[in-house]
Amino acid sequence: MTEKGPPLTERGPKTTERGAFLALLSAILLALPATLFAASPRVVTTVAPITSIVENIAGNRAEVTGIVPEGVNSHTFRPVPSDARIMARADLIILNGLYLEIPTLKLARANKRADTPILMLADRTLAEKDYVFDFSFPKDQGHPNPHLWPDPAHVMTYARLVRDALIAAEPAGRAVYQANAERYLQQLDALDKAIAAAVATVPERNRRLLTYHDSWPYFAKRYGFTVIGAVQPSSFAEPSPREVARLIDQLNRERVPAVFGSEVFPSPVLQQIAREAETRFIDSLRDDDLPGESGEAVHSYTGMMLSNIRTIVTALGGTADALDAVDPAPVAGHHARYR
Repeated sequence: MTEKGPPLTERGPKTTERGAFLALLSAILLALPATLFAASPRVVTTVAPITSIVENIAGNRAEVTGIVPEGVNSHTFRPVPSDARIMARADLIILNGLYLEIPTLKLARANKRADTPILMLADRTLAEKDYVFDFSFPKDQGHPNPHLWPDPAHVMTYARLVRDALIAAEPAGRAVYQANAERYLQQLDALDKAIAAAVATVPERNRRLLTYHDSWPYFAKRYGFTVIGAVQPSSFAEPSPREVARLIDQLNRERVPAVFGSEVFPSPVLQQIAREAETRFIDSLRDDDLPGESGEAVHSYTGMMLSNIRTIVTALGGTADALDAVDPAPVAGHHARYR
């Protein structure tokens, strides 16, 4: 007769080893952060400077996707059908606002989930009494200039708004988002101080800006510049011959050392204006196109501003040495994805 073994519930060493293994595995799993198993919040942004600001707060805690390709006119950008799917998956949508991304806002509202918030940063940052209307953004059209980000003080407010929105979207990430925001605010404060120091080296009579696009009024207000004009009118076409003649006359009167075009949008008209007014034409300012390549330290909002201010200050007779102390790299060491 074959001898029967012990009951299954009493299998001896194998059962003991298996139980010990399961107990150890449970202890390890309990010790790991819960977020390791949670899906990262999906955050959708628009223009590159806004995407860069968001990635500094989000780090690798959230999945950040910017849908406006760099080098594209953000005012005339039209989303593509695949962007609707990106919006439908989003847990948080962050725009600059103040009418900058109207088609994108419409697409977001039509395709997002009902519980997905849309954060419009400029609308939450600037009081209506502080709106700026100018050549490219005339008051009779009702849309104020939306380019708040060349002023780092406004970007500090953006950063706090982004921090709070990310915490609301994922409360478990509060500590990470707060720590990243604190480091980023320190970087922005250093940038603000460095810009002020560099601008102080520019002779006061030279602190005047003629640009291709009206992107600099909030910057000018903070750092003591005067915007004497912009070439691109509100229709985003070329200026009329009459407007060209006016700008040439103004430059001849004021003797501005340089005028500034856009690296992204060539402007033969602005080049002609500079030539006829016998002033330098510099076509390397970036409104919303980040320098370098994705993954490089300079490919950031801070890197873009350092590049712009170095160009402006040196062209107008100042020195940009103060900017060298600012590290442009994202503080969280993470780069967002761009469509």
